Amino acid sequence: MNKVCLVIALVLLGATASSFAETPSKDGWTSLFDGQTLKGWKASENPQQWKVEDGKIVASGPRSHLFYIGDDESHPAEFQDFHFKADVMTTPHSNSGIYFHTRYQESGWPQIGFEAQVNNSHGDPVKTASIYHIVKNFVPPAKDNEWFTEEIIVKGKNIRTLVNGKVICDYTEPSGVTGPMEKIDKGTFALQAHDPKSTTYYKNIAVNRNPNK
Repeated sequence: MNKVCLVIALVLLGATASSFAETPSKDGWTSLFDGQTLKGWKASENPQQWKVEDGKIVASGPRSHLFYIGDDESHPAEFQDFHFKADVMTTPHSNSGIYFHTRYQESGWPQIGFEAQVNNSHGDPVKTASIYHIVKNFVPPAKDNEWFTEEIIVKGKNIRTLVNGKVICDYTEPSGVTGPMEKIDKGTFALQAHDPKSTTYYKNIAVNRNPNK
């Protein structure tokens, strides 16, 4: 292989590797987690709390948030209308969350976007699949130490959350909502490590930019 062909091959290989996570399947789903690394994700404070273990992301406290950045950190991924899903497992008394329409920040609780709660037995009465601060679910829809699928669907001004295919919250934003927090707009996703006593697992994380459900 001559030098020109070698350079072209390496460039194409690099482009394929860097864009792998951003390539949707035939049915429109894009995997956000390769099952082996945190490629495409960026942790805020306490980044040591995040690791990949046996094909799953482990979220352990103290507080930290793992933001999906995508392939190019200078142009972070953004989603407006979408269907997000992930398999989740909580351990007893754990608290976590899935943020959406958010953006990366170095520390603190995210100040932009929404949180879909992940909590089946933590002391916080607001349970899994609640749209935090907006629509509260007080009945755990899943059990600790068992995998369940949590979904978030945003279409226009409507947000729905589901657990194992069952709708938990259905919210349509009223007119006149202002401010960056909990206003339907656009942004990325983040997973939450809540506190030192919480450990939660995530796998099979994927998004479809064309929600049809």
